[in-house]
Amino acid sequence: TKKIISFFIFITTLNVSYAQGYISETIQHDGLIREYSIYVPASYDGTANFPLLFNLHGGGGTNSVWQASSDMRPIADTADFILVYPQARPDPSDGNSFNWISKVPGAFDDVPFFSSLIDTIASNYQIDQNKIYACGYSLGGDMTFELGCKLNNRIAAIAPVARTMQANPNSFCSPVHPTGVLTILGTDDFVSIYNGIVFAGIEYYISAAATHRYWATHNNCDTTATVNIVSPSVERYTWSTASGCAYVEELKVIGGGHDWPGSFGNMTIDANIEIWQFVSRYDINGLIGCITTSINVNNGQTDNKQLIKIVDLLGRESKDLKNQLLFYIYNDGTVDKKIIIE
Repeated sequence: TKKIISFFIFITTLNVSYAQGYISETIQHDGLIREYSIYVPASYDGTANFPLLFNLHGGGGTNSVWQASSDMRPIADTADFILVYPQARPDPSDGNSFNWISKVPGAFDDVPFFSSLIDTIASNYQIDQNKIYACGYSLGGDMTFELGCKLNNRIAAIAPVARTMQANPNSFCSPVHPTGVLTILGTDDFVSIYNGIVFAGIEYYISAAATHRYWATHNNCDTTATVNIVSPSVERYTWSTASGCAYVEELKVIGGGHDWPGSFGNMTIDANIEIWQFVSRYDINGLIGCITTSINVNNGQTDNKQLIKIVDLLGRESKDLKNQLLFYIYNDGTVDKKIIIE
């Protein structure tokens, strides 16, 4: 009991001392007042577009505690990006604890909330719309995958920590551009099992290997990774395209648990630093400065061209990729007409 009490005192103290500098904001979405904390570095003066990074707390958590546990402000100050910690909504199926929800069919879906949140932030700050990123811990990592899949037209790269993908990703994940994906996973995680979660014969989460194979395939990477030994307890696996563009990485923490390395758990790497160093290499077209291979969402065939924008019949850039005719415009002057039926 003494250990538990000391832990909560520690977290509360961190929250008081580190929360200064964040701005608490709200937006109304889906009939609810949603909360988020935003950090704008002192270097921001409105004359340049800044990248945007979302950092998502775990299931049952709060953004205020999570921003103390994974404080990325020092990195935002030096790298010049806007940092946002959103708050999940009460989950009626889990005693109204704060959980990220993306259940279709179902009453709630947080993916549109993030799209609205991007619009709100972009209306108040100069945001680089080509450099919007998401990372998250545990259930927040789950939601990070959801954003990489279902809000792919706005999210350039993702970094889920302590979570693999939900089962049957082909049924819900439709990337429309080359997408950078970094995972940080512990081999002894007792919550997000490294080799996937199967209960009563039903697969709920796929293994780490299947997760990386999925994204390597969609990014047209070699499905065999190269391995670099970071430390005796951390291995870096990298999946790259034929032209050498790296799109998928795993930081495999040997013996690691349900952790955010550098804050708790393994301390030989710092998840905050690793995440920003990875995602900042990408924009909405893929790895910056590299000849990328775009993804054909209709049949999986690929060619060497970069997606510039997606417009509807009236020439308006479209954020909704479902159930309408859209025109995918590429840098080589070609245009693909596509309809994604859901």
